Amino acid sequence: MVTEFGKTKDGHSVEKYTLKNANGMEVDLITLGATLQAIRVPDKDGNVRDVLLGYDTVEQYENVNGYLGAVIGRNGNRIANAKLSIDGTEYALEANDNENNLHSGAHGFHAVLWTVTEADDAHVVLTYHSPDGDQGFPGNMDVTVTYTLNDAGELGIAYRATTDKKTVANFTNHAYFNLNGQESGSAEEQELEILASYYTPVVDGKAIPTGEIASVSGTPMDFRQMTKIGARIGDDFDQIKYTGGYDHNYVLDKADGSLQLAARARSTESGIQMDVYTTCVGVQFYAGNFVGGQKGKGGVDYVNRQGFCLETQYFPNSVNEKNFKQPFLSPGEVYESTTKYCFSV
Repeated sequence: MVTEFGKTKDGHSVEKYTLKNANGMEVDLITLGATLQAIRVPDKDGNVRDVLLGYDTVEQYENVNGYLGAVIGRNGNRIANAKLSIDGTEYALEANDNENNLHSGAHGFHAVLWTVTEADDAHVVLTYHSPDGDQGFPGNMDVTVTYTLNDAGELGIAYRATTDKKTVANFTNHAYFNLNGQESGSAEEQELEILASYYTPVVDGKAIPTGEIASVSGTPMDFRQMTKIGARIGDDFDQIKYTGGYDHNYVLDKADGSLQLAARARSTESGIQMDVYTTCVGVQFYAGNFVGGQKGKGGVDYVNRQGFCLETQYFPNSVNEKNFKQPFLSPGEVYESTTKYCFSV
């Protein structure tokens, strides 16, 4: 089903598409930013809860820079000093996070209108042509994002891209989840498991990885067992203090390019569980430390940590860090990655 969601400040129409399955789950997405706008899931009592933070209007998506539910690219996460070098040529990017580049700047994939080429109740295919020099990156890039929903409650996101010049391809989705419902306040009591024995520590105040791959063992970063998000978020631990809570990349234990379980979240209140599968090497766990102070769907006043993110990705600043797997795409190659958010009770 497709309806008009609203118009951009330039007068362009933004469409909303709704996916549905046989068990009462529905997913809304809009063409601005190829953005997930709502995920409605039946809880343990059969009551439907919208477990995704978001906005009611196009104006909010254009003016509030929270990336809620949007596709991020060409590069997700941070690039140090807003620059990178490809085969000896340096490219300058927008410095929109202190001196660093975050989520490709103000004109990233989250801020553009995507074109729908296929749609039904089970899937939507969106495309975007990113011209040479877009966001500061080289090469003409053609990108396809496919959303699918099946009767098992699996919401799939498949990314595909090609280029005519060596460039960066590191896409993710910036969904903020609250398994008690987007209006329900802090998500700190919800539980999380991340299948990662290592993470990438960051520099104080920069959120840029040091290049080290550090063990989570014996630290508050360890989510190898189900743990409440807020259980150790106030611990006297430098990495947590550096970022005001969790905002770190986890090095997934199983990252061979096949679809692997990366994380699991659940709420005892709603009974809703979400399993995250990905083909990516890392996942950024962001506890929504600074999501407060904005008005969400239904006029809800969001507070800090009202939603959490599990952003599948290459590691932050991997374009500049030789110690990390690097996200470069060359002509003749095809970038492909898949992430699934699987809901159950």
